[in-house]
Amino acid sequence: MKLKSEINCIIKEAFQKAGIEIQTVMVTEATKPEFGDFQFNGIMSLAKTLKKNPRELAQKLLPHIDLTGVIAKVEVAGPGFINVWLRPSWVALKCEEALQDERLGVAKHENPIKVVVDYSGPNMAKQMHVGHLRSTIIGDTLANLLVYLGDEVIRQNHIGDWGTQFGMLIAYLEEQGSSGSGSLKDLEQFYKEAKVRFDTDISFANKAREYVVKIQSGDQHCLNLWQKFIDISLGHCEDVYGKLCIKLTREDVKAESFYNEDLPNVIEDLIAQGLLKESDGAQCVFLEGEEIPVIVQKGDGGYLYATTDLAALRYRANVLGAKRICYVVDARQSEHFRQVFTVAKESGFVSKEVRLEHVAFGTMMDKSGRPFKTRDGGTVKLVDLLDEAVLRAKESIKDKENLEPEELENLAKIIGIGAVKYADLSINRESNYVFDWGKMLSFEGNTSLYMQYAYARIQSIFRRFGKEIKRRIVIGDEIEHRLGVMLLRFEDMLYRAAEDTAPHHITGYLYELATLFTRFYEQNPILKEEVCEETQMSRLALAQLTGRTIKEGLDILGIEVVDRI
Repeated sequence: MKLKSEINCIIKEAFQKAGIEIQTVMVTEATKPEFGDFQFNGIMSLAKTLKKNPRELAQKLLPHIDLTGVIAKVEVAGPGFINVWLRPSWVALKCEEALQDERLGVAKHENPIKVVVDYSGPNMAKQMHVGHLRSTIIGDTLANLLVYLGDEVIRQNHIGDWGTQFGMLIAYLEEQGSSGSGSLKDLEQFYKEAKVRFDTDISFANKAREYVVKIQSGDQHCLNLWQKFIDISLGHCEDVYGKLCIKLTREDVKAESFYNEDLPNVIEDLIAQGLLKESDGAQCVFLEGEEIPVIVQKGDGGYLYATTDLAALRYRANVLGAKRICYVVDARQSEHFRQVFTVAKESGFVSKEVRLEHVAFGTMMDKSGRPFKTRDGGTVKLVDLLDEAVLRAKESIKDKENLEPEELENLAKIIGIGAVKYADLSINRESNYVFDWGKMLSFEGNTSLYMQYAYARIQSIFRRFGKEIKRRIVIGDEIEHRLGVMLLRFEDMLYRAAEDTAPHHITGYLYELATLFTRFYEQNPILKEEVCEETQMSRLALAQLTGRTIKEGLDILGIEVVDRI
């Protein structure tokens, strides 16, 4: 349920009853239990506008706040903060309702929209490496989240499959003949070998350049070789997506070549609107107040990334009908997207009401603070990293329980892959983050393993109990009250994460929930004989709702849960 909206409405009604005008009311979570469940801090700015004493203004509002339903108590603190305590019986009732609902009380958007999420974007000339990890994980999570909240999400995988390097690669692929598929098992090596031939053999280099022209002019033989290369390259990507439980499919691929025919139209339309100026032979858009232009066509007639991105934006807004378009791309591309978005709006390629977002993210670093590399300074292949995650997970859990080899293998995959994904999603995406195996696979702290252990612990409670429970909740003390309120905050948190394109809101919430449940579990025994049936059933119901909430949150993150560790 949208808990904050409920409280905001009650306080806004109180302002109306008190004859005080206010535009918006926004409560926040209390910073400490002694300050209540929520706080309203807007009195301070309002008092400044009205030239009133903030504490007196708050005291004037207090008698008008409805204390018969949702809210049990309010008080003025400090210079004019209003602390709000929710009614325990109301919290219990709403938790019961969430437990009965398959979506835990989380409503879908009243007015869903169509959203394009552009992410992953692997290079067709190389196997996926750690540089693609963050885009892939963050993008897939955002897509999952928006789908969960009811939007129609179109996943787009924009791959580079068109350009001069493909002439070189396809010429080399043709030379390999029937062994071409085998030599493409290691794309890195294939690319290096092709590049050596290109740099040292003039006849090969000329052939490669001829192939570029043939591909772009639709020569069927060259296109067949090009398609073979793309198919094998995408096969490598799909192996990685499978390991990561990423929902991207072949149908989601919209490559550079898809927009190729529209690029001349982009130029013509920009000329027709008087937006293009020639500079050193290139066609450019000069944005107001900026010295460096957006180049959309080189002097030799070639196109650039900006040209393709403008064509893609126009297609996504006008053909697909997207009202929100998110590009999950490295923060180093921020200036590029800022300029392209501006040109797209100024040209009318994308209407003003369409929301364009660059969902930027930082770099993955090693423990020394340098970009993450292999020991010899090379690029870390993503498939190797994920295989190592599974091996390390197996080592960390093999002594926990007596597991059959097949069960251990399956558990290690879930835990290892979950650890890699959760570590990425648990930090603010705009920050660089240090890749640390020890921290990632720890049972302590804000890690996937901690969350999975919390979920497994809850499942063990129900295995030991072994009976159906009555879903009747009675809030008995402060820790149960805080746990109940935390569970009711789930919907607000998801909508905030979607609005801010910030998966770390989800991981932060789950960690806080799991930590609070641990305290509840330690302080309030559930299965001990001295616990009366009503209390036991209530605590079991809170445990069940906690487990389901953790599972739902991890599912949005694309992380599986385990029933035992």
